Amino acid sequence: MSSTGTTDHEATGPRGARHERDAADRLLRAATRSGAHLIAEAASLVQGWAVLADPIAGAVYSTPAAAAADGVHAAAAPREHPHCTQRPAAGAVLVLAAAPTVPPGHACHVATTTAALLEVRGQRAAELRGEQMRLHTTLIRLLLAGHTAAVTETLGGNRLTHVTVYRLSGVDLPTAHEVLWRAVRPSLAPYADAVTLMGRRDGELVVAELHHGRDDGRILRLVSRLSERHHLLAGLAGPLPLAEMPTAHSDAAAARHSATPDRRVVPADAVGASRLTPLLPTAPYTRWAESVLRPLSPAHQHLLLVWLRTGSKPRAAAALGVSAGTVRTRIRDLTRLLGADLEDATVRAHLLLALRAPAPAPGDADSDNTRSRSGSSPPDPPVPPDPPDPARLESLPDGLLDTEAVRTWAVGLVGGLEPHLRIALACWLRHHARTAPAAAELHVHRTTLAGWLTQCAEHLARNLADATVRAEIHLALKATRTGPDDPADLPRRGGRTYRRL
Repeated sequence: MSSTGTTDHEATGPRGARHERDAADRLLRAATRSGAHLIAEAASLVQGWAVLADPIAGAVYSTPAAAAADGVHAAAAPREHPHCTQRPAAGAVLVLAAAPTVPPGHACHVATTTAALLEVRGQRAAELRGEQMRLHTTLIRLLLAGHTAAVTETLGGNRLTHVTVYRLSGVDLPTAHEVLWRAVRPSLAPYADAVTLMGRRDGELVVAELHHGRDDGRILRLVSRLSERHHLLAGLAGPLPLAEMPTAHSDAAAARHSATPDRRVVPADAVGASRLTPLLPTAPYTRWAESVLRPLSPAHQHLLLVWLRTGSKPRAAAALGVSAGTVRTRIRDLTRLLGADLEDATVRAHLLLALRAPAPAPGDADSDNTRSRSGSSPPDPPVPPDPPDPARLESLPDGLLDTEAVRTWAVGLVGGLEPHLRIALACWLRHHARTAPAAAELHVHRTTLAGWLTQCAEHLARNLADATVRAEIHLALKATRTGPDDPADLPRRGGRTYRRL
C-alpha cells in the first residue's frame, strides 16, 4: 500500500468533515466578537493572510496589517493574483491567500464561510443603520442650533474642539450615503480623538468630522473617492472651532456650488481664491476695504460673502439654512446700509473684492502721520486727522486697478476675445449670468448666446458657472475696455444674422 500524502479525496471523509466543522465553529465564535477577529481567524485557518477590501475605504480589515495593500490590489485586479481566493462579502471583497500546504478545498471552505458570516454581520448592521443614521442627523441639527456642549457630552469626547464639514449633492446620494457609512464605520465613541457624524438633510449628505483641531485627511480621501465613483459634487469647510459649525456648514455649501465634474471636491478657502487680489497695492486696498465694510457686522459680511459666492439668493438661503425671503430682506437692508445698488454687477464685483481683502496691518491707518524721531527737534503736536470720506462701492480708488500688473493680468485673462464674444460676455455678466435677458438685449437667440458663452469658457479656460470667476472676468473686461462694449455695436448683417469680422 503506497502513501502519497494527503489528497483532496480525504476532505470528503469523516476526518475532513470534522476538520471543516471545527473551522466553521472557530469562524463563528470569531464573528460574534468583531469583523476584525473574523478576518484574523480566517487568516489563521489558511495559514496565510486575509483582507476585506472595500472599493471606497480600501482595506477594512487586514491580517496581518502589512497585507492590506496586496489585498486591495488583488481585489482590484483578480486576474493578476490567481493564487488568491476571493468572495464578495457585504459590499466588499474578501481576499484570502493560503499557504502552499493548505488544500485548495479547505481554503475555499474558509473563504465561503467567512463571506457568509460577513454577510450576516452586514445584515445585522443594516437593521440598526436606520436608527443610527437618524441619531446622527439629530446630532448634526443640534450642532447647527448651537448646542455644542450637549453634543460633545453625548459623544463623550472632551477634546472635540473643532469640526470639518462636507456637504455633498448628486443623483445617487442614497447609495453613496450607505457606501460612505460602511467605509467610515461611524461610532459615537471617539476613535483616535475624532468622531464622524453623517446624515441627509434637505436632499444632500452632510458629513461633520469632530476632532481636536487636527484633520488627518482620512474623511477627505473617502469623500474624494466617493464623489468620483458616484458622480457627486462636494464642498468642505474647516477645521473651524466647534461653535462655528453654522459658518462651516454654509461655507461648505458655497464651496459646493463651485465644484465641477473635473474638480468634484472644493474647499471653502479655495472659493474665490483670487489671482487679482495679490496684485493690488496692499495699503490702499486694505484701507478702502476697511472703509467700505465699516458699517457691516461679521454676520453681515458672512451673509454677503455666501450670497456672492453662490451667485443667487435661493442658493445662499439653502447654504445658510434660512428662507429665500429672509435673504432677500437682509440684502435689502444691507443695500440701504451700504448706500449702493447691490443688484449692479460692478458693485457686486467691488464688494467681493472688499470682502477678500486681507486684514489691515497694525499702524496702516495712521502710517501717513508717522514721523521719524531720530532728529533732535521735538516732535510736532499731534494734529487730529480729518474725518475720511466714506468709500463707495460704485468706484474704486485711483491707483488700485490701473497698475501695470493688473493690466497684464486682465489682458492675459480676456485678451484675444473676438469682438462679438467680448460684447456678449460683458452683457451676460451685467445680467448676472441670466441668458434670456442678455439674449434679448443682444437681439440674438438664446441658443446662439449659449454657444458664444461656451466659446468664451473655452477661450478663457475658466468655469463660468462659478460666481466668483464671473466677478473677476467682469473686472478684467472693465480694465481692458477700449469702448463701451455696447450690444448695439455687435457685428451683424441683416436682421439677426451675425457676421464675423
